[in-house]
Amino acid sequence: MTTYLFLSDDWLESARAIRAEFEGQEFPGTPPMRMNLNVQAVPFGEGEMLAHVDTSGGSIILEVGHLTDPELTVTVDYEIARAILVEGNPQAGLQAFMSGKIKVEGDMSKLMALQGMVPSPASVDLAARILAITE
Repeated sequence: MTTYLFLSDDWLESARAIRAEFEGQEFPGTPPMRMNLNVQAVPFGEGEMLAHVDTSGGSIILEVGHLTDPELTVTVDYEIARAILVEGNPQAGLQAFMSGKIKVEGDMSKLMALQGMVPSPASVDLAARILAITE
């Protein structure tokens, strides 16, 4: 299987294709959230990626660009985002947050709800397929 640099244009295109296969499926147990992401020091493009996560409709949407009415905004360095999301290292996220390397503006309870989340089989499958394309 071909792999791509996390969050690169090729990765995003492949992740969208995988997510399209799950269209219409709901992901029970996913807390509703509308979050903007500022990923800094990305190793491509302009050096910063603006993205968002929206689970308010029952599915999981990760896409480029910001929402106009987010509940929270998270600013994080690329390497920390990669450690948390790709390597599955929540300790890296906790350490980064405690040292001020992750900035959160808005409703922090939305972010905290993710910690207690029990993933559905569909969300586990979606995540595994997207991680498989990530280098």
